[in-house]
Amino acid sequence: MQNKGSLLLLTLSVAVFGVITTEIGIIGLLPKLVSQLHVTATQVGFLVSIYALIVAVTGPFITLLLSGVNKKTVLLAILLVFVVSNLIYATTDVFNMMLAFRILPALMHAVFFSVALVVASNSVPKEKSAGAAAKIFAGVAVGLVLGVPLNTLLAEHFSLAVAFWFAAAACLVAFIGILLFVPSMPATQKVSYVSQLRVLRNGKLWLTIVTVTMIFAAMFSSFSYVADYLARITQMDNNDISAMLLLFGICGFIGNFVFSSFLQKSVVKTTYLYPLLFAFVLLLIWLVGSSVLAMCLLTVFWGAFHSSGLVISQTWLMREASQAPEFANSLYMSFSNLGITVGSLVGGWFIAQFGTHSVVFSSIIFALLAFISIVIKQRADNPASVACNPLKQN
Repeated sequence: MQNKGSLLLLTLSVAVFGVITTEIGIIGLLPKLVSQLHVTATQVGFLVSIYALIVAVTGPFITLLLSGVNKKTVLLAILLVFVVSNLIYATTDVFNMMLAFRILPALMHAVFFSVALVVASNSVPKEKSAGAAAKIFAGVAVGLVLGVPLNTLLAEHFSLAVAFWFAAAACLVAFIGILLFVPSMPATQKVSYVSQLRVLRNGKLWLTIVTVTMIFAAMFSSFSYVADYLARITQMDNNDISAMLLLFGICGFIGNFVFSSFLQKSVVKTTYLYPLLFAFVLLLIWLVGSSVLAMCLLTVFWGAFHSSGLVISQTWLMREASQAPEFANSLYMSFSNLGITVGSLVGGWFIAQFGTHSVVFSSIIFALLAFISIVIKQRADNPASVACNPLKQN
């Protein structure tokens, strides 16, 4: 049984990698898509932005509509959509066709993560749910950092089609794994739409949503421009930057599991300390970012703190909406995408106004805003306890 549970979590991690690679792997392929689709760079860029926008706007509603469907069926259907979409990307030279098949998987993106996280949590004892979520987010960490360079490498050395076939293959392998290792999970007790929507009346839930948004904004405000930062400030060439991104990804992968173990000991203490420590690491990056040796060391911590924000913010949100886990996870996906969008825009504004070196400060600001929202949330939970010792609760 334990081996089957491990295979289930591994399968979900592979599925997450395939989904994330489909979402952001296309970023490194934009120049080649301009010539393949015979459109402008701005139009091709729309393929990226429309995906995030669709996820943010529609995620909770579609998750709500599918909440009564067998979870295994939902996962299989979604992965089939991702397989077909990647095959379309590989074979079409019609922009509108590719755009349509960017919108279709985007509609399913939040549902996929909502269901996958619930399935992962249900496969282990409750006290180990953070560890199960960390294994799911390990796929996110690998996809976020390696999806773009890996797709670019395949396109450069083979062809654009091969890059999309790779993402399709990852989703197909996950489809087979879910078919074999995920048990049938029908909705034994249909939770009404009204009862799920009722969680939105919880003011403290909205405070955790603010925290999620600010954490993701902190993560992506600087990470969206990490290659530019390493090139302009640290003076690294393309090969060195690729190596640093690989180091970033590996440390992010490990950081997920390190922080999930901290969460299992104390959710509150870990969540409280995370944005402060992250802000401190970012401050050091600003101070010594011009040193190659210092950046090699700091990238270890930057990667770990960046990716661990995924499992920390998801665990924090689920504490307030455990009665409607799938809907809560869809809210998590929507507002995390909002955080990515806001963070990237603000980071770009900082660069335009103050130069590349300043982009780190935008992440520090968002990390401190996340900390403030955590403090306010804890004061609302237990005013007397927080006033005396904010780290007292578990």
